[in-house]
Parts: sequence; C-alpha cells; structure tokens
Amino acid sequence: MMRIWPWKRLLKYGMITGTILGTSVSLKANQYNVDAIGIVRLGRAAFTVYGIGLNYKRNLYSKNLDPKSEEFLKLKSKVHKESAERLLELCRANKGVYIKVGQHIGALEYLIPHEYVDTMKILHSHAPSSSIEEIYRVLQEDLNKNPLEIFSEIEPEPLGAASLAQVHKARLKDGSIVAIKVQHPYVKGNSIVDLKTMEVLAKIVSRVFPNFKFQWLVDETKRNIPIELDFLQEAKNTEKVRHMFRHFSWLKIPKINYELSTSRVLTMEFLEGGQINDLSYMKQNKINPYEVSDKLGQLYSQMIFVEGFVHSDPHPGNILVQKSKSGSTDIILLDHGLYATLNNEVRCEYSKLWLSILNRNKSQMKEHCDKLGVGQFYALFSCMVSGRTWDSIESGLETTKYTNKEKEMFQQEIPSLLNAITDILAQVNREMLLILKTNDLIRGIEFTLQTHGRMTSFLVMSKCCVRSIYGEQMKSCQSSLQRAVLSMKERWTLFKLSLYYFYLHLYSVVY
Repeated sequence: MMRIWPWKRLLKYGMITGTILGTSVSLKANQYNVDAIGIVRLGRAAFTVYGIGLNYKRNLYSKNLDPKSEEFLKLKSKVHKESAERLLELCRANKGVYIKVGQHIGALEYLIPHEYVDTMKILHSHAPSSSIEEIYRVLQEDLNKNPLEIFSEIEPEPLGAASLAQVHKARLKDGSIVAIKVQHPYVKGNSIVDLKTMEVLAKIVSRVFPNFKFQWLVDETKRNIPIELDFLQEAKNTEKVRHMFRHFSWLKIPKINYELSTSRVLTMEFLEGGQINDLSYMKQNKINPYEVSDKLGQLYSQMIFVEGFVHSDPHPGNILVQKSKSGSTDIILLDHGLYATLNNEVRCEYSKLWLSILNRNKSQMKEHCDKLGVGQFYALFSCMVSGRTWDSIESGLETTKYTNKEKEMFQQEIPSLLNAITDILAQVNREMLLILKTNDLIRGIEFTLQTHGRMTSFLVMSKCCVRSIYGEQMKSCQSSLQRAVLSMKERWTLFKLSLYYFYLHLYSVVY
C-alpha cells in the first residue's frame, strides 16, 4: 500500500528541493558567482537594514534623552556613523545598483546627515571593479568576436571603475588609442531584483521609522537605472551635448566609435587629463583653478537655465582638465549616461527662483517655489537650491562670503529639518531631484578648488537666468516690433547686471 505523505512534509521537502534546484540553475546562469544570486543579495540587504534599524532602536531611541541635549546629539552622530558604515559594506558587497544609490547618497551633502555623506563619498572614486576575464567575456558576447581580433592591446587595470561599468584604455588594430566603457557583467540581470528589494525595504523602514522617508530615492533609481544601463542612449546624449555646446571651444567631449558600441559596450576617443579636484595636477600643469571654476560655471549655467539639458553625474571622476596647446585650459566632460531634461516651464520657473534668491525677494521665492510644488517650504527649498543658510540669503549671496563655519552650520541643521527635507524631495518636480544632486556635486568641486561663491559665478548664472526668462517670452511675441522691444529690454537688464557686479567688485577691492 502506497504511503501518503502529510501535506506539510510534502510542502517542506518541495520547498527545499525547489530552493536547491533554483539556486543551482541561478548559479549556472551567473557563472557560479554567488554574489549574483537574487536571494543572496536580498538576504544581505534585509539583514543589513534590520541591523541598522536595531542599532537606532537600541542605542538611540530607547535612551529617553532630550533630543536637544549634547549627549543625544553625540550619540546620534555615533549611530549615524555606524549605520552608514554598515550601508557602505552592503553597497560594496552587492555592487551595481547599490553602488549607484550609495554614490547618490554621497552627493547629497546639504540634504542628509553628514555622517552618511562622508562615508558614502568614497564610492565616487573607489567603486569595486570586475576582473579582466569578466570584461573580456562581455566584449566577446556583445561584439561577437574575440576581443584580441579587434584590439591589439587592452590594459588590464581599469582607468576607473563606477557603479555600473568600468573603463579600460585600449589600442585598436590600426594603432589608434581608445577608451572602452564596459558594463559589469551581472548588473543588468541583478537590477530588477535589486530595485524591487530596495522598494520593499524602503517601505518597511519608513513604517518602522517614520522620519526616514526615502521612497523618492527608490523611485528616482528605478527611473534612471534602465536609462543608464543603455550605452547606446549614452552615445546619443554625447553627440547631442557636443552639438549643443559646440561654441565652447574649451569643452572636449569624446567621439563615439559606433561600430564597436552596443548597449553594454561603449568605445570612444581616449582623452587624457587630471581630475577636476586634483589641485596638485593643476599646479604641476600651471592650470588656474579660477579659470576652471569659471568655465564649469558657464557650462552648467547654460545647461540648467538656457538649454534645460543637464549632465547629472558631475562627480570629479567624470570631469577632467588639461592644458591645451594654446596655453588655455580645456574641460573634458565624460559619462553622458544620465541627463535631466527640464521642460520650458520648469526651466523658466527655476531661473526665476534663482533670480529671486539673488534679489532677496521672499514673495517671489514663495511664488516660484509654489509652481515647483514646494511653496510651503520656500525658505528651506531656497537654502537647498543655493546651499547657503537663510541668514546668508537675506544678507545677499553675492556679498556674503561662504565659509567653513557656514558649511558646518548648514550641516548641523539638517537632522532637525530631516522631515521637511524628505517632504520636499517627495513633492518637488522629479527633474529637480537631479538638479539638486548636480548642484551639490558642483558646489563640492568649487569648495575643493576654493572658488565657491565668487561674484563672477553669480554674474554668469544671473545672465543665464535672464536669457532663459526673456527667451521664453520671445516665443510668444507676435511681431518683429515686439521682439525688438523685448530684445532691448533683455540687453538693458544684462547691462545693469554687469554694472552692478562691477560695482560690487570695486567695493570689495576698496573696502
């Protein structure tokens, strides 16, 4: 007589068998790389988030301390630091999308506790790399040839490793030097599971700790990762930007070799230079940091306020500087995978907001913040946009020097404003999130170059804002006369701006 197994035992052994078979299939599909298995990555992430939550609960929130007391603030900083280090370990272990999120956190210097920012910043320059064997496999799969039939040499050490890919210097058979950007082999396959895991964990964390609302970060990552994983889209962005800013003779953008490019491989012209935050390289090559800062300001002001097409990953590894043959300084812009596209309405409102901040006009700040979806937080949002304290905005950004003390004050206020900041990030126009990240990265570069808050920067930005606003008004002109009158008004406004900043410059020299 055949024995009938109880259903619970059958289910138990079925789950065990299924797990073993599923794991075996997954291991084979992922070249027996355990770290590429979804359940391993999910478990690691869940364990880390649970540990971080437990750390806050046991070592901070259960202490019943006065939130304003020095003891509480010291303890909170310690817990922040420990939790950030756990998060960094998770990013390094799971790689890929996790590195990208870690880099995003490391860029939000004015938006989240500095313990997290300082810890995660390391991922901008020290992301884990794939082995040369893995790189060769991706090249073989995507180019349908043995890489050695195409390249006479590929340097085994990457020039740089990022969250989704790494870059190698190589020589083609015709002798030309190129840079090959190759996607990490498991990133695309893992991204779906990783993004779903992050979404679930973010919801759990926000329920357990209502102060930590990071759904906006998950939403942005979900939206941007598929775009960044398509290198052919990056190639299109590269060509678009080269054409858009062709009038900047000092801006160098690598040319794409389309015959040797796919969605996972991007072959391009090799351009050499030092990282934009490398002051010793600049000194050695007699490059003036002020010239670099001015050109960077021109480029990004034009991108944000005039074109509405903004390179959204300007960390130092993606911006190089070099001395040209003529003796001037060239800026090399790399990694064109992620761009913020501002529609005309948002671009115009953002331009008006900046002018209202520079003019210290509170009612206009509120009006334009309203149209960007955060009117009730207009003062805080103006601080987030400018990276300055409200006192500095009220005193006038162009006349108030930015100092280390102000930076420390700004960061000290962030924990008490975390709820409001996360509300802003959840409500503001989606493209503004990339602009805020871009602003912070550019400010970080300027701070390193010690060129932050110069009057020339405000003049360039103000002029771009004016051109943006008048350019939009010009579209609605019905006659040549209207256009001529508006053009005269624009020129007069730009002249007054130049005159005003010239006066401020003389005043600062005399006094």
